[in-house]
Amino acid sequence: MRTQVAIIGAGPSGLLLGQLLAKAGIDAIILERQTPDYVLGRIRAGVLEQVCIDLMEEAGVSQRMHAEGLVHEGFDMLYQGQRKRVDLSKWTGGKKVMVYGQTEVTRDLMDARAAAGLTTVYEAVNVQVHDFDSKNPRVTYEKDGQSHEIQCDFIAGCDGFHGVCRASAPRNAIKEFEKVYPFGWLGLLSDTPPVHHELIYVNSPRGFALCSQRSQTRSRYYLQVPLTDKIDEWTDEAFWQELKLRLDPEAAANLVTGPSIEKSIAPLRSFVTEPLRFGRMFLAGDAGHIVPPTGAKGLNLAATDVKYLFDGLVEYYKDGSEAGIDRYSELALARIWRAERFSWWFTQLMHRFPEDSEISSKFQNAELDYLMNSESGLRTIAENYVGLPLDFGRNGLLK
Repeated sequence: MRTQVAIIGAGPSGLLLGQLLAKAGIDAIILERQTPDYVLGRIRAGVLEQVCIDLMEEAGVSQRMHAEGLVHEGFDMLYQGQRKRVDLSKWTGGKKVMVYGQTEVTRDLMDARAAAGLTTVYEAVNVQVHDFDSKNPRVTYEKDGQSHEIQCDFIAGCDGFHGVCRASAPRNAIKEFEKVYPFGWLGLLSDTPPVHHELIYVNSPRGFALCSQRSQTRSRYYLQVPLTDKIDEWTDEAFWQELKLRLDPEAAANLVTGPSIEKSIAPLRSFVTEPLRFGRMFLAGDAGHIVPPTGAKGLNLAATDVKYLFDGLVEYYKDGSEAGIDRYSELALARIWRAERFSWWFTQLMHRFPEDSEISSKFQNAELDYLMNSESGLRTIAENYVGLPLDFGRNGLLK
């Protein structure tokens, strides 16, 4: 087979890139080692920045998102037993975020790709990337016992943290930065109305909590737990009881409980790969970076990667220029490190660390008091949460 761009991974970043390329008349084949149902079964983030919303619109898959997504103009911060609101719209000149689950983003992109008759190979095993340091890269894989080869111009590695693309990069040409946090997030999904119309981020003496949502009738809640905890140790009843203990009295009284439809524990890490380009192979999304879920940056960073890579590929095929693909890694990493810093800072601010003494919580409360009672502090949180503009930092100005 021959294609222009071989995309490894049919998660949201690979599917979004594929859909954008198809709209631009650029041919792409997507390979995915899992089944479609498995991909859709991954429960992930649900807060979309404007960059992600804009790309869904450009890809022609935004109709259901706009019909069902929930626009949020702010969120609550709970500390010292009291809740205060961060008005995103007020402090960012009208910017907002949208609550729309990553599963739904993936489903919309899958459906659009299938409707257009575009090629996606699921359950592709033993995927290998070859000759990406030349002008004739190849991808080989096996499907139903048969071996296949795809010749292409470029390889887009959208295959996640454990994928083959980053693992295939030459060790002497790659540098990896990692910070592993000493706790995880226990998440519970339930078909119950959200406890509040906006998200609540909780700094509690018992540990961090987050009250999130997927719709008016489906809620997603998280608890900070030790990495030693096992999912079977947490009954639904125990989860709800612990969540109530971390909430303020009003939220605890309003909390509607019910049976979980999904429950899992996710470890937290900060991880960045430099560079994101190796010859004619590019890394995008979780293949190149992981952020703690605090601050909801993972999916939005993946969308930013896709934006930069798509623009560079279009410039190459339409104008014959390699300027865009040459700058891909530089542009993407500048935005990645800003988001990594925010997610790290927000995680430090809101969680209890095992080694912390009582003075650490005093420092957190003092910082939260400053942030929530200062226009500059509120603007800092809001600007980072909604996502700084793609051109921020190129000339030192926020446009």
